[in-house]
Amino acid sequence: MKILITGGAGYIGSHTIVELLESTDWSLVSIDNYSNSSPDTYRRIEEITGRKVEHEDVDLRDEQAVDACFDRHRFDGVIHFAALKAVGESVEKPLEYYENNVGGLIHLIKAQRKYGVKYHLFSSSCTVYGTPPSLPVTEDSPIGKSESPYGFSKVIGERILSDCALQWDMDVLALRYFNPVGAHTSGKLGELPLGVPNNLLPYITQTAAGHRDKLTIFGDEYPTRDGTCIRDYIHVTDIAKAHIMGMRRLIDGLQEHSFDFINLGTGNGVSVQEIVDAFKETNQVDLPYIIGPARPGDIAAIYADNGKAREKLMWTPQLGLDDMVSSAWKWQCHLDQSL
Repeated sequence: MKILITGGAGYIGSHTIVELLESTDWSLVSIDNYSNSSPDTYRRIEEITGRKVEHEDVDLRDEQAVDACFDRHRFDGVIHFAALKAVGESVEKPLEYYENNVGGLIHLIKAQRKYGVKYHLFSSSCTVYGTPPSLPVTEDSPIGKSESPYGFSKVIGERILSDCALQWDMDVLALRYFNPVGAHTSGKLGELPLGVPNNLLPYITQTAAGHRDKLTIFGDEYPTRDGTCIRDYIHVTDIAKAHIMGMRRLIDGLQEHSFDFINLGTGNGVSVQEIVDAFKETNQVDLPYIIGPARPGDIAAIYADNGKAREKLMWTPQLGLDDMVSSAWKWQCHLDQSL
């Protein structure tokens, strides 16, 4: 098997590459445009696994470059991570999100169709549910009104893939994951956003390390147990392993329909305040923070029912909240020591 990893230098893509290299004999090619990542990630992967990663600088918005990549390699399957992913930023820059997340996906599918690449594992998101009418969120929960262009880009992406899978010889699995956090246990690989982090835990670690003055918790008047938003935080390594199980399910012909979707979450909701407190207690570090206004596009609470993932993928999250916050801090310390 030869697998294309789009966005392989990114956070979840890079951790998935590590797990693929360590647990399969598949041939991998990673492509990325490094808009929110660095080619140095591949060196880190090699340090962890002892194996080089074949990679190319390809922007999915460049249809000719995508076609040429498929022509060179003749892939069997695609794991598609490459997307802009910040809810707040998408509200400010909607056109950029649609151009990248939807336009890039269309170019990718066209190349798959042209070169007969059957399998597609899509990086989706719990944001497709909008504000859920009830919790926990199951796969039977309705697709809600998207609260952000980012969320709607994932709804559109799933619909495009579903329609195309019905018409062509494609098997597609969309993994709707909740809030990926944490870092590799080695401390040598983790989330490394360019510029100001849009996600909570990198901002926490950078603040604790003194690179930022303080953390802002966006809102404390939500209808939750402590007034801060509740999310289903899940360790990135658990998510990476689920992608391997998902691709194997496609390859082995175990998926009942040409298009399917599965939630990836722990099943437990954790508030922003709780993750801040857990970070401070587990790592025994100070973390200055303030309460700010609520952020546009954020919903009060969402967490998963992961029963389908357990049944269909034989997947169970192994790493808890302490693992998430301790590994993230270990990664931050590694970065600071290497400066």
